[in-house]
Amino acid sequence: MSTAVRSTRHPLSLQTRLMATVIGMVALILVAVALATSAILGGILQQNLDNKVRETTSRALQGLGRPSLTTGHGIAFSTLDGGPQTAGFLLLVDSAAGTDAAYVDGDGTVQALTATQLAQLQAQLQRPEQTMTVAIDGFGAYRLYSLNIGGAYFISGGLPLSDVNSTIGQILTTVGLVTFGGLLLLAVAIAVVIRRGLQPLRAVADTATRVAGLPLSRGEVSISERVPAEQADERTEIGQVGAALNTLLDHVGESLEARQRNEERMRAFVADASHELRTPLASIRGYSELSLRDPSLSDTTEQSLERIQAQSLRMTTLVEDLLLLARLDEGQELVYGTVDLTRLAIEAVGDARPAGPEHTWIIDVDDEPVLVAGDASRLHQVAANLLANARTHTPDGTVVTMRVARDGSDAVMSVHDDGPGVDPAIADELFERFSRADRSRARKTGGTGLGLSIARAIVEAHHGSISVSSEPGDTTFFVRLPAKPANPTAAKAAEPDAEAPEAGVPAAAPSSRP
Repeated sequence: MSTAVRSTRHPLSLQTRLMATVIGMVALILVAVALATSAILGGILQQNLDNKVRETTSRALQGLGRPSLTTGHGIAFSTLDGGPQTAGFLLLVDSAAGTDAAYVDGDGTVQALTATQLAQLQAQLQRPEQTMTVAIDGFGAYRLYSLNIGGAYFISGGLPLSDVNSTIGQILTTVGLVTFGGLLLLAVAIAVVIRRGLQPLRAVADTATRVAGLPLSRGEVSISERVPAEQADERTEIGQVGAALNTLLDHVGESLEARQRNEERMRAFVADASHELRTPLASIRGYSELSLRDPSLSDTTEQSLERIQAQSLRMTTLVEDLLLLARLDEGQELVYGTVDLTRLAIEAVGDARPAGPEHTWIIDVDDEPVLVAGDASRLHQVAANLLANARTHTPDGTVVTMRVARDGSDAVMSVHDDGPGVDPAIADELFERFSRADRSRARKTGGTGLGLSIARAIVEAHHGSISVSSEPGDTTFFVRLPAKPANPTAAKAAEPDAEAPEAGVPAAAPSSRP
């Protein structure tokens, strides 16, 4: 349970932790100082009160010799009524004549304690001379000073603790308000200081985030993002992080530029090599065909020439595929027009049926044509490629369905089969060049491993995307392209493009799936 709770907590930011730590420590120190000050001051005030109690009691003691018993009250009342009076002063006298207690109220009038209050006071008194605190109903807490006088009298005088408690309460209130205000100012000051101090770190994070959003895996990449110079001052710890990130980005930029140069050289090499190989391969194929016409050839020689011709045809297909990829990488090889994907899919399925009579072929299209802007022959090559994949990599009796539909502003062409699915081991590299499901590279099942990479290159050249969703019994390849508005005029205009390849575009044989 505790592990689950910890995993759901949101981590606090560095600024929050610093502010909480500093403010918490300062608050703890201020509270400790306030409590210590209040305790010391309370002790001083109570000591002063004790001195005042002793002094007042001593003055009252001097008046014990002239009590006026004719007033109807006891000796304590007479002593306070005839002597110096201090507001709140309480006097208790215990003698052979009896026990009496009185006090001076706020108006200077002497009042006698009730029998209940007197009994409560007597229950808390201790005979030895000392200073103590007692609580009396109606009076609150009192500080009393008691002493014996020659054994004839036991006298206790006291003053209320309310003034001391009130003073301590005011001090605590003032300290609390000042502490609270000071902590608010401290929080604002710390927030400003920490925010400014962490600004270089935020600049580093922002720069790293922007760089992380750049497409660095393919194509020409230029990393222009850098931590600002004022945030990369190596004289500070955080500035050193910014400077280190800038150095890292410089190295990464140089590495990406070197990678791009190598890729460009490799593309140029592949294009040049493919172009140069076309002529000798055509010569080999031509001479083999010419030699096969000689009736005097022996059976062994004829079989050898047929094998040479077959391999030269296979090599020519591979060279043509490599040359096509190189030209697509350079943005060439496409002739745009209006293409009816619906008609294109029907023709592709019609071409696939004779090649795979053991499979069941289904075409699922809408009545309205789905139009895109693109190269009809190359898009037909993509459709033929996907259908050839489904035929080659599924057993006899598999149902292959090609669908064409509109999805918002996109045209979606999909090829679905209920075969065994794509091997998870190659799912991530399915569209990479020379990626193959059959590692044996057998002629009938392997192909060259360029089919899906060519399909992806063609689709991406049309500003679209190609993806696959596969599990046993349910495999679908999706081709998503920007669609054109559907209307009858556009559909008729698309028919010539769908019937024949664009002028100047060489026809290429469909490639098999890896």
